Amino acid sequence: MMSGGYTSIDNQKVSGSVSAVSDPGHVAVKFTDSSLQTFSPSSAQGKISGGTQPPRDADDSFSRPAGGSDEPEGSGWFRSFTVAAYKPYFDVDTSDVLDRLKESLFPFRGTFTEKTSTNPDLYGPFWICTTLIFVAASIGTFVTYIAHKLKKKEWDYDINLVTWSAGVFYGYVTVVPLALYVILKYFSAPSGLVQLFCLYGYSLFVFIPALCLSVVPLEIFRWVIAGVAGFMSATFVALNLKAHINSAGERWLLIVASIFLLQLALAIVLKLYLFTVTV
Repeated sequence: MMSGGYTSIDNQKVSGSVSAVSDPGHVAVKFTDSSLQTFSPSSAQGKISGGTQPPRDADDSFSRPAGGSDEPEGSGWFRSFTVAAYKPYFDVDTSDVLDRLKESLFPFRGTFTEKTSTNPDLYGPFWICTTLIFVAASIGTFVTYIAHKLKKKEWDYDINLVTWSAGVFYGYVTVVPLALYVILKYFSAPSGLVQLFCLYGYSLFVFIPALCLSVVPLEIFRWVIAGVAGFMSATFVALNLKAHINSAGERWLLIVASIFLLQLALAIVLKLYLFTVTV
């Protein structure tokens, strides 16, 4: 039947249609009492309510203060073998490291120990030694390569430069401060061990530009560069240990002489091994 442009479908079966479902009648749903505990809004956990505070049960690994670490801390000597024991010595930013590098290039100031007394770091010394290893090996290799090519002779790469440099720099910055720590303690002028590691690590920074300048193929120039670098490094260490050296009394001359001789010996070893080219 057509009415007003619309077609009405009679109450009949149509192909493809779905038959109506009979009404099953009223179904009663009963909820039993729950034993769940209810919380007041003020004590709700895990929800942010009306402020910018993070949820109390959220992961605050990156917002927790350094002193609030959940890592178990050992006691006595066992703590020395945990990562947490060394975290404070790597807690420096770029500006701190740059300031300390600048201090090492002006050895006559003698203010390095005073500025780092509350926060000595091992980050700078580690990367200074690592940089020195690759700079010494690469520049030493380059110098020998140029020398061989100028005389038109065959050249072979010496991998021992890398291992030798690693042994010299890592060994020096570890053994010498340990020995000085024992000496100062024996002379009743003790200094912090980490402070000595920090001081000696930054004292080696001057050797990086010295090694770069040693590319110049003039033997006398290389000796001058090695001597100046050794003198600056020794002066930097000696002046920053001035207070401890003075408290050693009449034996201060022995300590100063040892510091100078060791730093100059390092400079001479670098000159003889890395920049004495035999073709």
